[in-house]
Amino acid sequence: MNFENELKKRQAAAEVLIAAYLPEEEGCAKTVIEAMNYSVRVGGKRLRPVLMQAAYEAAGGKDTLAEPFMAAIEMIHTYSLVHDDLPEMDDDELRRGQPTTHVRYGQAMAVLAGDGLLNLAFETALKVFDFADEKERLCGIRALRILAGKAGIKGMVGGQCLDVEAEEKGLELTKEELLFVYANKTSALLEAALGCGAVLAGADEETVSEFFAAGYELGIAFQLQDDLLDIEGSTEELGKPVGSDERNGKKTYVSFLGTEKAREEQKRLSLSAAERIGKLKLKDDRQKEAAEFLRELIIALVSRRK
Repeated sequence: MNFENELKKRQAAAEVLIAAYLPEEEGCAKTVIEAMNYSVRVGGKRLRPVLMQAAYEAAGGKDTLAEPFMAAIEMIHTYSLVHDDLPEMDDDELRRGQPTTHVRYGQAMAVLAGDGLLNLAFETALKVFDFADEKERLCGIRALRILAGKAGIKGMVGGQCLDVEAEEKGLELTKEELLFVYANKTSALLEAALGCGAVLAGADEETVSEFFAAGYELGIAFQLQDDLLDIEGSTEELGKPVGSDERNGKKTYVSFLGTEKAREEQKRLSLSAAERIGKLKLKDDRQKEAAEFLRELIIALVSRRK
């Protein structure tokens, strides 16, 4: 398998799939629908749906059951970015080289677009019940609970809450609090991607647990790499100024561990996540190929330079 070619193929397929679930831009709510679709279509690596599909296949899934959830998780990720970019949050005017949603459509419409995408995500995931059989419906219910939980107050929203509150009030987070932010703001949706994929495939509890653990480790390692790149990367590589955390007095995990220990921890977590996938009980070539792709994707994500 050529990893780069396989990744591009899977990303392109995810792009087509997501577009198929976007609403028509018509009616009295046309403007907010345009803003929603713009936010999704502005681009991205589509990593969460790609991870979910690969997990689904590696866990033995063979049909299209995961597809509505693949589109749904990208909608949730996109809504979070729309809200992150608002002046009240990170106040960013560009995303992937394009005007952010609030710059293009105004702040109020950006808030509504984010709200609309979050609701559309669950409308989309629920479409699985249009074609699932009885056993698959039970898997779908469990996957919905996972997706909702990881996106909510005990997941992504909870992590974002502590991060925002600390910045607004000038609080200095402890190492444990910072890990909570990383685990929920970053890891939660990666856990959902891998965990939902395994659940929808009907995997056993041991396998599902391994996918969740891999998602957690991938998320922390991913965030650690971001922190390290902010110190060691270059503006040319990242496409944005480096050293912003230090200039803004923002504590990161590197602040607590130091660069060398942070790099060691990042490597340990990423290798552990990849090894978990490698230890799965794989029955056929399709599962083996998907697992191999997942392992390579995990290593690529945490060793990236941008």
